[in-house]
Amino acid sequence: MSSRSQFALLAERRFAPLFWTQFLGAANDNLFKFAFTLLATYQSAAWGGVDPSTAGFVIGAIFIAPFVLLSATAGQLADKIERGRLIRFVKDFEIAVMAIAAAGFAAQVPPLLYASVFLMGVHSTLFGPVKYAYLPQHLDGTELTGGNGMVEMGTFVAILLGTMAAGFLVKGQSGPAGVAAGCLAVAALGRVAAGFVPLSPAPDPGLAINWNPFTETWRNLRIAARDAAVFHALLGISWLWFVGSIFLTSFTPFTREVLHGDENVVTVLLAVFSAGIGLGALACERLSGRKVEIGLVPFGSIGITVFAVDLWLACRGLAPDTIRATSTLLREWETVRVMADLFLLSLFAGFYSVPLYALIQSRGEAGHRARIIAANNILNALFMIVASLTATALLRAGLTLPQLFLVVGIMNAAVAAYIYLLVPEFLMRFLCWLLIHSAYRLRKEGIGNIPEEGAAVVVCNHVSFVDALVILAASPRPIRFVMDHRIFRVPVLSFVFRTGKAIPIAPAREDPALLEKAYDEVAAALAQGELVGIFPEGRITEDGEIQRFRTGLSRILERTPVPVVPMALQGLYGSFFSRRGGAAMSKPFRRGVFSRIGLQVAPAVAPTLATPESMHRKVLELRGDWR
Repeated sequence: MSSRSQFALLAERRFAPLFWTQFLGAANDNLFKFAFTLLATYQSAAWGGVDPSTAGFVIGAIFIAPFVLLSATAGQLADKIERGRLIRFVKDFEIAVMAIAAAGFAAQVPPLLYASVFLMGVHSTLFGPVKYAYLPQHLDGTELTGGNGMVEMGTFVAILLGTMAAGFLVKGQSGPAGVAAGCLAVAALGRVAAGFVPLSPAPDPGLAINWNPFTETWRNLRIAARDAAVFHALLGISWLWFVGSIFLTSFTPFTREVLHGDENVVTVLLAVFSAGIGLGALACERLSGRKVEIGLVPFGSIGITVFAVDLWLACRGLAPDTIRATSTLLREWETVRVMADLFLLSLFAGFYSVPLYALIQSRGEAGHRARIIAANNILNALFMIVASLTATALLRAGLTLPQLFLVVGIMNAAVAAYIYLLVPEFLMRFLCWLLIHSAYRLRKEGIGNIPEEGAAVVVCNHVSFVDALVILAASPRPIRFVMDHRIFRVPVLSFVFRTGKAIPIAPAREDPALLEKAYDEVAAALAQGELVGIFPEGRITEDGEIQRFRTGLSRILERTPVPVVPMALQGLYGSFFSRRGGAAMSKPFRRGVFSRIGLQVAPAVAPTLATPESMHRKVLELRGDWR
């Protein structure tokens, strides 16, 4: 498992050219779109003639229309054509589109600009699947979350810079002509970066293109639906685009009608929003422990709702006034609170989005990965179109923009609860993640010794009721634990164990049928290449010492010879969940909140050498004197 920072990827050709190609493309998208939006909002008579309060929604709807029409084809192309070649073609296309946009700005011809908005949507439609399919092709599992975080951060920094440049150029001496020159220059730089993208072979060069977007999209959604977590990750990302698109397209009218600020205030709001998402995306690598941690998704959704509601509350203190400059607004507490809410909302959106993208890339079928991502783009586009229509309808029905934010926050809570009920794995991972980020501070050593694929048995000392949760929170792979049937029924823990497909077991004297069923389930899980975890002591220690390992391990290996991974928990004895001094959970925390604990993992041992006695010695050695 790599311990390098995610920033080290920027020095490597397998990542850096794609990062800068994406960065420059996102910057150009927003330089062009935001410049046009500002002109259509503040100078509507000359630049489009649409209602200034809905100009951003109209431009946004035109931009995302190609995602609905062409994403299915784009996904197939990304699986059929060598990906470096396809990326360079997309960048050539961007230069041509920016030439059309430059003519529209120079001659002040809105139809050319609206056409360019659509064509830039085509550009992004073609680039999206190849971008996200490229990452798992060149990054390993320990780099995937960090790589996605870098791309997400880079995207929103690019949005910020593109937006700032648009505001500067629109108000500058050269005006629209400066925007035209800037768009062409950024497109050319993006093509230079694309020239360094390394060879990236297509997974299915013989693929026959299905030009029907409806049947192809349905087919790819069915492929994604083979894994419920992947399919609902698609829905989760699409819902985030629903929420995000409403906020992003509302910033211009929100600034004008609610904050009563000038064009510079719009840029400040976008800067705050972009900084939040960028920092949240970057933080995901550390918070996830360098693995795909979907437990961050519920955490992110909670924050989105909390700060969307508080944004509505913050806006209630704002009174109508004349248009004011940024420096004036930033001296007012109400405005500072609004910006803090936007920053924190977007920070939690970063926690929410990065693990979902990484989940799709890691679990989606490799031969269909780009097409699954294309199906995701179609869902994103549909959700954004619905968001635009919903926002427009609610505003025309009489809602204010702050009330719209409140409605979106409440809807987010309802949708999140629905998804987590359908796929409790998200909530289970959240509980595991919360445990080691609230009750404990976990130090992990040797996590890379857990095999990245294939069957193995994990053996560990048994110190507390939450041992399995701590190990699950640290492991880069799911583990099916064999659990004492009484622990299996403990409230809350029962939900986690059932969701994690734990295997209940009982002693032969209590329930011989359940014992045999447990061994059958273990054999079946190992035959399917899964990890199975056992606590060979058979019970939680009462004195902190590691008890004799029983013969269950030998029985498992006799039936299914697989490698055995020894590990040891440290520091849990004496905690709230242990049995030191009597029954657990009948006494206060002995080691306090944020107690330091450890997990030591040794290299896998061949099944012929993994006897109960040898594994006992190894786990005792790993634990050391720290109980």
